[in-house]
Amino acid sequence: MGMMKQMTMTTTGFEKHARPTKKAEFLARMETLVPWAEFCAVIEPHYPKAGNGWPPAGLERRLRMYCIAHWFNLADEACTEALYDTPLFRDFCGFDLGDERIADASTLGNFRHLLEAHNLGATISAKVGELLMRQGVRLSGGTIVDATLIAAPPSVKNRDKARDPEMHHQTKKGNQWHFGMKLHIGADSKTGLSHSASVTAANVHDSHEVPNLLHRDETRFYGDCAYRGKTQRERLREIAPKAKDFTNRRTYRNAPLEPDRETNRRPTEISFGHKFAVRSKVEHLFLALKRLWDFAKIRYRGLAKNANRAFAMLLAMINLVKWGRPMTGAVRPA
Repeated sequence: MGMMKQMTMTTTGFEKHARPTKKAEFLARMETLVPWAEFCAVIEPHYPKAGNGWPPAGLERRLRMYCIAHWFNLADEACTEALYDTPLFRDFCGFDLGDERIADASTLGNFRHLLEAHNLGATISAKVGELLMRQGVRLSGGTIVDATLIAAPPSVKNRDKARDPEMHHQTKKGNQWHFGMKLHIGADSKTGLSHSASVTAANVHDSHEVPNLLHRDETRFYGDCAYRGKTQRERLREIAPKAKDFTNRRTYRNAPLEPDRETNRRPTEISFGHKFAVRSKVEHLFLALKRLWDFAKIRYRGLAKNANRAFAMLLAMINLVKWGRPMTGAVRPA
């Protein structure tokens, strides 16, 4: 029969060999990087006032809960359970179980619906862009455009016995059919920060969203072969007349590959490297989106809900982490 070890002070919160976990380090970093006051100022005009059921002092706390849910890919109920289970999460959100209960799942759901109803995800993402410009970040003349598929559940084993009506279209990539939505991104070719994005059903062609991804002052335009063609070139001349087209050349079956590969690898006029190296910057955003922030699959039904998540909790946060310094709100001299 094994020996039961007696609990002592070293096993009840004063562990001698404790060390910071990756989760603790991540939350400590996000505590300093996220401009909480600025985000709350964006949400506050739409937040219910005192007397309408929501405490007026709860805005930042609910925003922090919302962040925890999306950073760790938790549903509303699972997020509430995690707050009870994990002291680290409670400290981050400011809950003290000695004085109060954790907000329930419906409260978190109502807050999420509030952000969705007023399109505040896009507003928060725009606020990050504004704060970056205050810090001295300036858009270069180059924009990289690309799109990635976010998978939706194809199953009809749900309450409505049907697929999501807003994502009923599917698209073929390679030899596989994909069902879901597309996230289109425009990224700065120098910094790799995203400056624009849009969400569509999966069957919308990548090139159709180009007008929504450019800031119109481009001198260089980068894309893969999906952005080539006469129609695309004419559209580019119309919306960004100063932009030189550095999209990749398309390769064809039974045609030599080497000339096209060499063209795509050839250094551009500027010192940012060849086309593949420049375009890889937008792929880094997709890597963070799908692998680090776990947005490889759709969580909600409907494009608007998933777009809100993509803009507020993913693209905005990716830019914050990529910038890597606190947003003080003060104007930094150029």
